[in-house]
Amino acid sequence: MTVELPALPSEPLAGEIAEVARRLRLAERYRELDRMPEFPRGEFRALGEARLLGLHVAPTLGGRGLPLPRVAAALFHLAYRGGTAFAKLSLQPEFSSIIAEHGSPELVDRYFRPLVRGEILVANQLTEPGAGADAGAIALRLERSGEEYVLHGTKSEAAFAQDADAAIVYGRVGDRPGLTALVVPQDLPGVRRTVIPDLGERWMRRGTVTYEATRVPVSMRIGEEGRAFDYVRPELTRERALLAAIYLGVARASWEETTRYADERSVFGGPLARNEAVSFPLVEDWARAEAAYLYALRTLERFEAGERVEAEAALAKWMSTEIALRTIDHAIQFHGGRGYSETLAHGQRWRDVRSGPIAHGPSEVLHLVAARRIWKAPRERA
Repeated sequence: MTVELPALPSEPLAGEIAEVARRLRLAERYRELDRMPEFPRGEFRALGEARLLGLHVAPTLGGRGLPLPRVAAALFHLAYRGGTAFAKLSLQPEFSSIIAEHGSPELVDRYFRPLVRGEILVANQLTEPGAGADAGAIALRLERSGEEYVLHGTKSEAAFAQDADAAIVYGRVGDRPGLTALVVPQDLPGVRRTVIPDLGERWMRRGTVTYEATRVPVSMRIGEEGRAFDYVRPELTRERALLAAIYLGVARASWEETTRYADERSVFGGPLARNEAVSFPLVEDWARAEAAYLYALRTLERFEAGERVEAEAALAKWMSTEIALRTIDHAIQFHGGRGYSETLAHGQRWRDVRSGPIAHGPSEVLHLVAARRIWKAPRERA
């Protein structure tokens, strides 16, 4: 039998990404980071030098200023060649975009520009032990004391808990409504960090960060008091649709490897692919992944056109993670015993993508976001 694989998403940067991935050994490093978790600072800096961090960030801030659909295509290629790790690192400035959009010029120069260059790592700390998807339950206190805030509280499940140079920390100022965001250097007195063992994406070294009377200058505040969640909403919409492309890129790698294997593996006198129990699920995976990718692209196009697409972005992430997990699960199944082993990358990919239905909005909440787009509460009706 002859294998003719469908083309990858078209993107002018695809060749450049392939060359960077080859030069930096991203596929090999992806596997190594699972066995020996650490933050890949060398590769992070190299991606910055290659201008593969902050693809959507304006050129005046060091990025490429690409339209969001092109960013999605580039992230797909990065994930296809280097797993979730390096694609998500490319997206890290987007996760911190409220600094560029609402922070002071001093914060932008001190934290955002170096982040785009890969010189420092800025994390996000929103989740708490008693507040996950429900941002209204956030309890970390920001007590005003002259020209400082004094922080009291704990952030949990924080990505880069051990390795971030600074973090965007969300909390509450007294009895004021809404959330306030500060950029908090992680080496300040009163910051205590611990790492938790994770199922996947171990290179992030997630953990708990506790603030014990940590003093932060008022100048580190992003925008106005009580407005932080308003600032982060557009960021969440963008990143959910972009994350969809990352998960689909990872799944594509497993799908291609399995498609080739099904042609090469001989069972019962012929190639494995001759069996419809194998070939039919694989072509269904192809169709579902293509449809999910196009849906994510259309969502990003509409976002750039100024439309409200919170529901569509939520569904794009949910749908893509479901399809990616199903595709990678088929890769594990159809490779048999080797598929279940750590000798192949499918198990690691599945564990890493499995964070998708939880992080950046769990699937249950994403369904709620989409449902509210159709069935509006009385106060939301026009």
